[in-house]
Amino acid sequence: MDELVAKQAAEALDVLNEHTLRTVHWHFSDDTGSPFWLEKKQELNFDPLTEVKSFADLKKFPLFEDEWLRGGPIRRWVPKGHAGKPVYVFETGGTTGIPKSRMVIEDHWKDYELFSETLPEAYFPKGSNWLMLGPSGPRRLRLAVEHLAQHRDGICFCIDLDPRWVVKLIKKGWMEHLEEYKKHCIEQAVTILTAGHDVKCVFATPKLLESLGEALEERGTSIAEVGITGIFSGGTEFTPQWTRFCVEELFGGSPEESGVYMTPTYGNTLMGLACSKPIRAEDGYKISYYAPQPRAATEVVQFDDYNSVVAYGETGRVKLYTLTDEFFVPGFMERDEGEREAPFDLYPWDGVSGVRPFHELASATTVGVY
Repeated sequence: MDELVAKQAAEALDVLNEHTLRTVHWHFSDDTGSPFWLEKKQELNFDPLTEVKSFADLKKFPLFEDEWLRGGPIRRWVPKGHAGKPVYVFETGGTTGIPKSRMVIEDHWKDYELFSETLPEAYFPKGSNWLMLGPSGPRRLRLAVEHLAQHRDGICFCIDLDPRWVVKLIKKGWMEHLEEYKKHCIEQAVTILTAGHDVKCVFATPKLLESLGEALEERGTSIAEVGITGIFSGGTEFTPQWTRFCVEELFGGSPEESGVYMTPTYGNTLMGLACSKPIRAEDGYKISYYAPQPRAATEVVQFDDYNSVVAYGETGRVKLYTLTDEFFVPGFMERDEGEREAPFDLYPWDGVSGVRPFHELASATTVGVY
């Protein structure tokens, strides 16, 4: 790490420490905290208000359990400091059993406004219309991408897609039905793209993006020819091999050659959106993600000690922290693993590359439309 990046990383850590302190005080103070955390405070063997002085002190908390998010009442998560504001609820999972629910007020807007600043204007022109080719229903993505389009002075066109049905089809082995449902979703997208709506920007999951490219090719056109210049995509299916295939086969070359630019992201309902380091052929299409610090942070930790980070370049499990005034997660073990990446000038804090399902859970993970 060069001297300038080391200095930026030290400054970023100072910001994270201050932000952590403010966030913990907000969530554990009687007048601003949520019923959930105020109740949980009674069970802790330390006082967060006096004993959390830095980000490192979050290790004093027990790991956040996703079971806490299954079932209600959802209002126990609403901080008293936000009383009276309209509340959204976003769900994740739910193919079998009770889905995990996260209450949100404006976090999805703020996360995507920050993400908006990372999009290159040449490929995501302000005022462009968007297509949202991903999950709809009670999922954060649909409203978040729509807000992103509106924030950039565009209009968002959406399709109907139920990922829970996709996962059920996969589990039942109904591959013919799965193929038809995928076709149904792609047909909706092609209809929008060929209806004169001047759509230039797209959100799509990797599998759907590939299917869209193939469907357009069957109709004698392509992603570039229908006028798409900027693609924002996300999901664990993002691999260097798949990215190379997209750039070389689906798009017709690098952004300079094809006019199509793709930015991979890694995100979920708990943390928001991690951006990737710009992808280059000379780096072997390697994808490294960096969380939106200080609102969220990730660590790559040892498989046998979730409080110890691995060395740079080493493999570990992804640990997530969410630090907003709406939602507090002091350490959640993701279902993913990857390699720890060093800070760089654009994101001067740790990142993670090679994200893939955590090996101990991989066989039980159904990826669905992602």
